[in-house]
Amino acid sequence: MAKPVDVTERQAVLDRLRALKMARSAHAYVRGNTAKFYAWLAGSRIARRVPGGPAIWICGDCHLGNLGPLADAEGHVDIQIRDLDQSVIGNPAHDLIRLGLSLASAARGSDLPGVTTAHMIEQMIHGYEAALLDPEERSGEEPNVVRAVRRRALGRRWRHLAAERIGDVEPQIPLGKKFWKLSAEERGAIELLFDQDEVRAMVLRLNGRDDASAVRVIDAAYWRKGCSSLGALRYAVLVGMKDTSGGRQMALVDLKEALPSVAPAAPGSTMPADDGARVVAGARALSPNLGERMLAARLLDRSIFLRELMPQDLKLEVDQFSSDQAVMAARYLAHVVGRAHARQMDDESRRQWRRDLRGQHRNAIDAPSWLWRSVVDLMAAHEGAYLDHCRRYALAA
Repeated sequence: MAKPVDVTERQAVLDRLRALKMARSAHAYVRGNTAKFYAWLAGSRIARRVPGGPAIWICGDCHLGNLGPLADAEGHVDIQIRDLDQSVIGNPAHDLIRLGLSLASAARGSDLPGVTTAHMIEQMIHGYEAALLDPEERSGEEPNVVRAVRRRALGRRWRHLAAERIGDVEPQIPLGKKFWKLSAEERGAIELLFDQDEVRAMVLRLNGRDDASAVRVIDAAYWRKGCSSLGALRYAVLVGMKDTSGGRQMALVDLKEALPSVAPAAPGSTMPADDGARVVAGARALSPNLGERMLAARLLDRSIFLRELMPQDLKLEVDQFSSDQAVMAARYLAHVVGRAHARQMDDESRRQWRRDLRGQHRNAIDAPSWLWRSVVDLMAAHEGAYLDHCRRYALAA
């Protein structure tokens, strides 16, 4: 078993781990470097051609790994956006560009020809526009990568979550590679947090739990998880519940520090000033399955948000795409994002946004020129930055 990391060593270890994760592949670098994406957006001439869509909640970090099956409070599963840390009221075109970059990067990682990327961008727009026409209409046939992870999600129970996340169904979080020891101050602050009525209510809201149940913290640990967020506070909390009849249940709650978003907000937009409240508001607008089981709070004088992890919550992990599956996945996932956007718009706003999208198609590719040129330019910029990152990491190591 790996040696647990001491509290005083955390930040240095996390910095090294983040650099290592981003050096694994160009796609991992894209996923872990949201700031570079928005730096390009602020400085590129191509980005000036991006249309200004309706001011709605956007994901802000809309890449392949941030979509997947999510369960609602009753356990019903749907494919939705699963990470809203960067969510702001902004331009929906930014989510489209970032998703296109992620899909193109995944295609390159699968050694697919460039023409496949062109078809992916075309199908992205078709899937997204279909959602604008009817946000309640499903996208149609699921690609294999989505179908497989959905089936796995539907069959999962608490024992699967416990075995995957904490290594056992026994009521203890094992310290080691993923989970690190808390300081006495951290443990005390978490105990006080779960004594709050609103936190207790959030835990008891799921799956028809008895409102009179006693809620207590069984165990807690610092959680080494994520990539772009490595270094922010992150805790796993194992919670026990005992109802009035003596029945017992357990839950695993994720506590995560909410950092300021690097995504640009729409001019004049009004969002919660607290970053945790902003993330929760974005989740409730974009991913209702997730948003209804989240809560903003304060811990150690930091803004955080809490969510109970459900066994059905999974991310889409793509090691290899075939050309056909890559194109199908592009359409399907863009439709998922389109539904999240379209639910926030009235009929006229959806029609106008669709006209704005359709008005910039080019003859050579059935997609807006600003989207295609943005993805091509970003791919070039990220490939070079990724190689520089690997060189710096190798020299440092």
